[in-house]
Amino acid sequence: MINLEGRVALVTGASRGIGRAIAHRLASQGAIVVAAARGTNAQAVADAIVAAGGRATAQALDITDTASVESAVAATLAAHGRIDILVNNAGITRDQLMLRMKRDDWDAVLATNLTGAYTCVQAVLKTMVKQRSGRIVNITSVVGQAGNAGQVNYAASKAGLIGFTKALALEIASRGITVNAVAPGLVDTDMTKAISDGAHEEWAARIPLKRLGTPDDIAAAVAFLASDEASYITGQVLAVNGGMYL
Repeated sequence: MINLEGRVALVTGASRGIGRAIAHRLASQGAIVVAAARGTNAQAVADAIVAAGGRATAQALDITDTASVESAVAATLAAHGRIDILVNNAGITRDQLMLRMKRDDWDAVLATNLTGAYTCVQAVLKTMVKQRSGRIVNITSVVGQAGNAGQVNYAASKAGLIGFTKALALEIASRGITVNAVAPGLVDTDMTKAISDGAHEEWAARIPLKRLGTPDDIAAAVAFLASDEASYITGQVLAVNGGMYL
């Protein structure tokens, strides 16, 4: 059983889907979770964790706004005195073929998915260096590894996050901080639930394990990388995709 008792985990994009599952999983294994999302969107997640016997608070956070990130990190440190785990999960899509892609859609995706991770890491890094310990887990995507038509901006942001993970891991390994990435495949979330059952079956048939992933599949991988069991793993990309990309 992974034991994260007493560790403080800041999870971005925690209001739904994969982020919500990560927040619940870390809390179930003992972490004090700061569920972060825009506005009050994460409050229901924090409330559900507390109702289940865990420890969590909600934190307003816009990862495209440096002041918002710094304020959220300061509030977390004021409340708990430390940050042991950062999960960079928040992300968006603005899908379109390259010929039709607007510059605003390119900029928005890169600003959220890649620059947002940079901003969050910069805000927590001094604290982790002083602690001489920490776990940073970045949620990338199979699309960042294999590409996907109509998602040039998303693929670029997620591939960039892989390079970011590897370079950062080299920089801060000597401080006892590990940096890894989890690359989900096709995951059954609120977004994919809007697609017809026929399309679900078609996608599942292309995956060697014959099913879509679940948010809990991704959360389990994050919990492992955040734990002592993964203390000798850094700079790696853990693919959680059912075998759809090897």
